[in-house]
Amino acid sequence: MSNTLLLFFLFQAAAVLAQTGNDSTTRVFVMELRAGIDPRTNRYTELALEEAMEQNADLIIVDMNTYGGAVNDADEIRTRFLEFEKPIYTFINKNAASAGALISIATDSIYMATGASIGAATVVTQDGAAAPDKYQSYMRSIMRSTAEATGRDPQIAEAMVDETIEIEGITEEGDVITFSTSEAIEHGFAEAQVGSIEELLQYAGIEDYEIISYELSASEKIISFFINPIVSGILIMIILGGIYFELQTPGIGFPIMASLVALILYLVPYYLNGLAANWEIIAFFIGLVLIALELFVIPGFGIAGISGIMLSLGSLVLIMINNDGFDFNFVPFEEVVVAISTALGGLMAGVIMMFLGGARLMNSNVFKRVSLEDVQDRLQGYTSNFQTSSFLGKTATTFTVLRPSGKIMIDGEIYDAYTRGDYIDKNSKVIVIEESGTSLKVRKAEE
Repeated sequence: MSNTLLLFFLFQAAAVLAQTGNDSTTRVFVMELRAGIDPRTNRYTELALEEAMEQNADLIIVDMNTYGGAVNDADEIRTRFLEFEKPIYTFINKNAASAGALISIATDSIYMATGASIGAATVVTQDGAAAPDKYQSYMRSIMRSTAEATGRDPQIAEAMVDETIEIEGITEEGDVITFSTSEAIEHGFAEAQVGSIEELLQYAGIEDYEIISYELSASEKIISFFINPIVSGILIMIILGGIYFELQTPGIGFPIMASLVALILYLVPYYLNGLAANWEIIAFFIGLVLIALELFVIPGFGIAGISGIMLSLGSLVLIMINNDGFDFNFVPFEEVVVAISTALGGLMAGVIMMFLGGARLMNSNVFKRVSLEDVQDRLQGYTSNFQTSSFLGKTATTFTVLRPSGKIMIDGEIYDAYTRGDYIDKNSKVIVIEESGTSLKVRKAEE
């Protein structure tokens, strides 16, 4: 019995030692910030931290090389980092400018590569000029509060934004602070100069570690793919082309289904990345409603149709741009040009497809399978005219509104009728000018 108990305790001790050995391994989660700070970067960091929690990471390292970007997205990222319960280190390789500096200061420790820099956090507009003071004031305040939260000098952090701040031995009035690696270490904004993640961990005294490199999931990569301007242009073309072909050949279903799928693939990725605001999506559908009203309800083509086209196309452009309402101060001019070019390119391609693709669609095998091709020729005895006498020249009364088609009454009988495109009110006098099949072509009688 004693031998059995001894073996049991030995096995338990071995299991505890093995578990202790596993716990001693530091799980290091590495994410990369290697592009401009925008809604895509914002979503990337959110997903990365969620993955880090699922992976039970002990330490997060942000591998950074960015010249900055949108202040609102940077603010959300720095808040997310400050509130994260596990330590976060930044490895600046090679730049942490503007919004990148703010995000770096929000992390627990900063390490910099040789020749790296941090600072120059002045807020600028899309043309590179300094933004109005209200934006500078906001950036100064969050730089200062972030530095205070992570134990760094708040005045230096503020001087990275405000050129009027003078700090003896560090900066003179008229210059914003941009630290090199050695300067950042000297003034407490970086721990050390390292050449790699491995050197960083060695300097931090972490020897037994496992590195987990974060990669976007397949679904997120697909979302990123559909945000590509070229793909967006193709989707716009399919949306417009599908609607057109469905109107030309109602009942087929395939064109409108293709249009709906393209619309979903266009809107969802931009919405998930924070680019498509609710009001922009609503504006797009209002535009479609206006176009539909112009086509099916309101005669002719006027204000409603033009407004619908402008609203729909304008919303597609705004969806691609990281604007705050109609504030484009922080939207790079290049992004505006790309968005407008993409929407117009998709529109032009859609128009070309309508003209060139229409004939091919009608002659395609797919269309022949779903369309009626038999012709009931007059020479074979078929006729669609069931009138026993001619109504040419007769005066009739409109039984319904003609816009341009509707009903008319002749000698107490109701007949289908249409105009040459004119709008004629109910109970108006009209004259039959042509007989075509079961419908009568009319014009308004002169009063």
